[in-house]
Amino acid sequence: MPARVLNLVTIVDREWRGEIENRLEKVGQFHPSRTILCAVEPRRKTLDAWVSLGSEDVEEGDFSLGFERVILECGPDHLKHLGTVVDPLVVPDLATVVWSPHHHPEGVDALLHLAQVVLLDSIEEPTMEDGVNRAGELSEKVYVVDLAWLRSTPWRERVSATFDPPQIRPELYSISAVTARHRPDSASSGLLFFGWLASRLGWKPGAVIHQGGSVHGNAKAGRHEVKLKLEPDETMESPGLAGVTIETAQGTSFSLNRGPGGLTAVRRDRKGKESEWKIMGASRGESGILGEGIRQALLRDPTYRPALVQAETMLK
Repeated sequence: MPARVLNLVTIVDREWRGEIENRLEKVGQFHPSRTILCAVEPRRKTLDAWVSLGSEDVEEGDFSLGFERVILECGPDHLKHLGTVVDPLVVPDLATVVWSPHHHPEGVDALLHLAQVVLLDSIEEPTMEDGVNRAGELSEKVYVVDLAWLRSTPWRERVSATFDPPQIRPELYSISAVTARHRPDSASSGLLFFGWLASRLGWKPGAVIHQGGSVHGNAKAGRHEVKLKLEPDETMESPGLAGVTIETAQGTSFSLNRGPGGLTAVRRDRKGKESEWKIMGASRGESGILGEGIRQALLRDPTYRPALVQAETMLK
């Protein structure tokens, strides 16, 4: 039976097409119904296309879902006309998602009238500012799923769970400093994390500045200020956050750090006594992040847009 959930239009460099196809093969149950892969080749002047059909591996006699793939080879000059080319290829009445992992913004813009969702990774832009501003620009036209935001999901979940007990919850309103450590190219993940805290706790953030290789800022939280710091971690191999530390005015702190098998949590009380524990299986891995991104195309995360707005505020 043909799957009928969503269309995924992917714009890639032809020489890296195989890598993207391999990533899509690993998304498992979140595989799109129809994938239209636009492979861009320099100096190409003609269009070529073919279709392949595949299905799930099931026992003989069982029903399986069929997935369709359209390969479209094109040149850079075709990108601004991509909407006309792709329009007849999408399955009508299904949500259409556009993803351009190799930075072809003109192709994405040409497809916005067909798309309901744009899948992007804001860390792939040249700078943190470019990534956040591009996400903000697109979010005014379509729903945006940002992989940089999804990578911070385990961190946001664990921070929320830590402050959930009634006896600890009041400490949320005495937070005095937050530090986010990240891979050098993943500052936007940290900035979105700050934006999430600001939007949920009612902070009013000010502009951030680059200083000594780090990014510093402040947010107004009632009558006191919260110090914000983005700190690159050169040892970090995977994209996203490497660690988060939250400090309060009472002298307590809570830290999460990435480690083998999950996150290491450390809590320090007012007397300096520390307790440490391991949170297993916190990361989905990059294949899991892409699969979650496709799944999120069918959902709506009400916390992303407010966090993005606050992140944009910090860049002004």
